[in-house]
Amino acid sequence: MHQYMVWAPDYTDGGTLARRMAVRPKHMLGANKLIKQGVIKVAGGLLTPESQDAESQDRKIVGSALIYEAESLEDVRSFVEADLYWKEGVWDKEKLVILPMLMATTLQERAGITPPTPKDED
Repeated sequence: MHQYMVWAPDYTDGGTLARRMAVRPKHMLGANKLIKQGVIKVAGGLLTPESQDAESQDRKIVGSALIYEAESLEDVRSFVEADLYWKEGVWDKEKLVILPMLMATTLQERAGITPPTPKDED
């Protein structure tokens, strides 16, 4: 298995945040399934530096960063293209970057640390 870094910037039009928030609950369900399967290792939304200390409703999200573990870059692209943020026009399809990654640190589960994950809802 190989690790891949995904930089998924959001589109910059005025409706992006509304689209993101509208599909976020279902996006999180899909992401949590991939986390439980060991495919997504690390993931999170990226903020503008000036909004990092703001109240949650005032933060400016500019994209997502994820580390996937998969057999191939093509497999990662398939996971990304199946994500609701891709399908619903949150992530900028022209600017998305997927690169193989040589890990310089150990992932938490390899160090014996298991981060909590929210339960999937049916």
